[in-house]
Amino acid sequence: MNLGESTTHIFYFAYGSNMSVPRLQARIPSARFYCSAVLPGYQLRFHKKGADGSAKCDVVETGMPGHEVHGVVFEFDLRHKPILDRYEGPRYRDKRVPVKTATGESLEVFLYEVGDKQAYTDPRLQPFDWYKQHVLQGARAAKLPEDYIQESILSVSTREDPDPKRERRELSIYPPDP
Repeated sequence: MNLGESTTHIFYFAYGSNMSVPRLQARIPSARFYCSAVLPGYQLRFHKKGADGSAKCDVVETGMPGHEVHGVVFEFDLRHKPILDRYEGPRYRDKRVPVKTATGESLEVFLYEVGDKQAYTDPRLQPFDWYKQHVLQGARAAKLPEDYIQESILSVSTREDPDPKRERRELSIYPPDP
């Protein structure tokens, strides 16, 4: 199935905080979970310079066998893509890529990646705790492999957001822990 086959819907591969269904649906209400998938030949990095001074997720194409990014494919109304473009901002560009579904099917999707890595990434940055929590919530809800979660998400150091109101607002989309 190709991205261009439907004139009304689009497939989007989320690998960072947008893997969280509540987070993405707060932005794009028409977004629906389609499947989990793997992007071969890439690695996940928490190095994009966020407007808030923290790190956000990005993918880096390595072309190396064994490198892969696990994520979630969402389908949503094509008319809503400009909304997501605004959330993702000008530092990300969209790119069409093939991903592999759990059934081995190849699916053409779009994703966002940092366009100018030299200008807009910094490997010394750390994500805020709440941002990593969005990524983790999405990964666990999608039942991504536990070894991937451990190596690519949980192993990433975070820092506390100096704005506690922002943290509360960001995490308010999740039900309280029992």
